[in-house]
Amino acid sequence: MINRKLIGARYFYESYKIYRNKTMSYNSARDYDGHGTHTLSTAAGNFVSGVSVFGNGNGTASGASPNARVVSYKALWEDFGYDADILAAFEAAIADGVDVLSVSLGGLEPKEYWKNTISIGSFHAFLNGLVVVSSAGNDGPTPYSLTSTEPWVITVGASTTDREFTNSVTLGGNTTLQGLSISMFGLSSHELYPLINASDAKADNALSELAYLCANRSIDPKKIRGKILVCFQGTDDQTWVEQTEAVGVISLVTIPDTHFSPATLMLPVSNLNCTDSNYLLNYINQTKSPMATISKGETKLGIKSAPRMAAFSSRGPNPIEPRILKPDITAPGVNIIAANTEKVSILGSTNKNRNTPFKMISGTSMACPHVAGLVVLLKALHPDWSSAAIKSAIMTTATPLDNSGRPILENYSQEETTPFSYGAGHIQPNLAADPGLVYDLMTNDYLNFLCAHGYNSSTIGSLYRGFYVCPKHFNLANFNYPSITIIKLDLWHSINVTRTLTNVGSPSTYNVHIKVPHGVIVSVEPRILMFQQKGDKKDFRVTLSLKPQINNKANYFFGSLVWTDGKHNVRSPIIVKNPHQ
Repeated sequence: MINRKLIGARYFYESYKIYRNKTMSYNSARDYDGHGTHTLSTAAGNFVSGVSVFGNGNGTASGASPNARVVSYKALWEDFGYDADILAAFEAAIADGVDVLSVSLGGLEPKEYWKNTISIGSFHAFLNGLVVVSSAGNDGPTPYSLTSTEPWVITVGASTTDREFTNSVTLGGNTTLQGLSISMFGLSSHELYPLINASDAKADNALSELAYLCANRSIDPKKIRGKILVCFQGTDDQTWVEQTEAVGVISLVTIPDTHFSPATLMLPVSNLNCTDSNYLLNYINQTKSPMATISKGETKLGIKSAPRMAAFSSRGPNPIEPRILKPDITAPGVNIIAANTEKVSILGSTNKNRNTPFKMISGTSMACPHVAGLVVLLKALHPDWSSAAIKSAIMTTATPLDNSGRPILENYSQEETTPFSYGAGHIQPNLAADPGLVYDLMTNDYLNFLCAHGYNSSTIGSLYRGFYVCPKHFNLANFNYPSITIIKLDLWHSINVTRTLTNVGSPSTYNVHIKVPHGVIVSVEPRILMFQQKGDKKDFRVTLSLKPQINNKANYFFGSLVWTDGKHNVRSPIIVKNPHQ
């Protein structure tokens, strides 16, 4: 229903209908999946009190820009989506005059810009003054796994918040393991219950690999009566266990850095991480009568350290143009509570007890609308800023530190992560509103980027409707991006990088501070920039050279460059590829 919040809803399915040769079950813009409802409300949902998922995370919720109006463009259907439909949605949004596009979708693999529908659609949007924000993808932590690689798009990775939905599994011997759960149910803390591994509860004629995942009909209900069933996490719906006499479920993961969400069943349940999963398996295998109990889920706030990088968040280096850092930024994308369509349950089950108005989901799709909502706020505050200026403000004010003041870590391994995970860092919206200085870019700068990437006028025509003649000389190192990435640096040649800063604040004097990447010599000239008025532009040059000996086997070295006037800190990551790797 269209109202003062949702002022438009359109759908695009002509290509889907032709190529799939299917009768659509619903030819409308309505969301029968929940993904679009969740992301749209994250970007710009109104303030709503009493929001929770089964009592967890209870509080007042809103989107990042709660006063914004929204339009929905539906281009994905039951099982697929087609490029022509997606591009039609982009063009419709441009024609409708929207300001910001939140694009929580991506391709199956990275593609060159001229072959990539999202690249083409987002470039058209940029040319028409829209800011496009896109999710990095959910194929992490594998390097080169992100698919949103365009410099004219704000690419967003996913990180955790300082909120967790936890419970505990207490074993015989009084060992306690921490799990994740949003179940309202718990077992008695004064009684222990038998544990049974799913493989020991297999039904006759069931496949072992299905029993391993506790798939429906793969487990003998008689074998789990009065016991806690231990399963491995997979894609199978385990809600059938609720109809048995099992007293609880524990789900395990045994692959490091595997993302897992809080368990959601109408009985005591807990999801364990890899370390605790292996501990539990050893306990079961080495104990004659393994026993345990499960507490109910609870919400914990102020978790340290946070944010951490989500294991699933797709990673750089940029697979299409490694001289451009991607992702650009990271934002909350783990266990995000937002609106649900109520047409499906929060587990995709037909059990109507789970058809709740709010849903908890994880993904870079959830991180993307956080940034899109921030972009809306920045456009309202600074209507004269370009899309590049807005991106710069968000990137240069981001932080690579967590809430304990230490470098951002990987969520499960707790190893220090890099800009290939979080880009410039985690968003800091209040600081982005007043960045002091920005790195700006205009249309010709992006066209020159395409030239330096190797495109000729004909190829550029796939993205740009005009005719553009590439300059004879353009060094991509001088593309005025808010980060610096050098992939070819050797002992015999230094590299000069030029950047231009535009003052968007009061007159001020900025000094430079450099965190030098390992094995690299970095100098900046000039080291002081004086801005007399708003709109002043100043150039500076960064010279990078290698030290004679580098005793480090890392593939890349990381540092940063910060311009500060005592109030503003304009920070840019520096990434240098190790020539010996």
